[in-house]
Amino acid sequence: MKWTVAAVYTGQGLADPLKKIFDELLPDCRLVNLIDDGLIHDVVRAGEITPLVSKRLLTYYRNAEELGADVILNTCSSVGEAVDRARPFVSVPIVKIDQEMALEAVSRYARIGVIATLPTTLQPTKALLLSQAEAIGQKVALADGLATGAYDALVAGKPEEHDALIANAAASLAGSVDAIVLAQGSMARMEAALREKTRKPVLSSPRSGVMAVKRALESLS
Repeated sequence: MKWTVAAVYTGQGLADPLKKIFDELLPDCRLVNLIDDGLIHDVVRAGEITPLVSKRLLTYYRNAEELGADVILNTCSSVGEAVDRARPFVSVPIVKIDQEMALEAVSRYARIGVIATLPTTLQPTKALLLSQAEAIGQKVALADGLATGAYDALVAGKPEEHDALIANAAASLAGSVDAIVLAQGSMARMEAALREKTRKPVLSSPRSGVMAVKRALESLS
């Protein structure tokens, strides 16, 4: 059976890396991308998920349902709460890209550093980690690693500065944590370099998120 997965993006940059993972893990899957790069700008500007952002996301999830998606992949960690609110109104399963990563992190490590380039991603990721820990009866301590200025550097076309600020944030946490979680899927390309720099386990979401999609599809068989 040929499955269809709809991936919903709030920004540019992650679609191509995710396509490569889908090609590896789900080569026969039909992948449809729904991208609205204005969503993340609205979240950043407001500092939160506004009702209008939630409404637009629900529209995209319903669009995915209408185009025949068997599973929807929400690729943005900043809008996880909107996914939770939307689920009762969509019959198609919605997978959060970072949920599997969060579960792995709290299952294996007690002290976790969370790296993000935006407060609007940092706080939802921390909330997800805590909820996953509570669900399995684990106690975890979280440390903030906000790479201040990294998002602005990336938007300004300065990827080297963006990467350096993230590396500095990771290095500042390394001595006080057991592992580091990358809150944004777009940072996955830095996983190996950060692991080498910090000598700590580093977890990112894209691969584990696609694995969660694969399991969701298999459960429908």
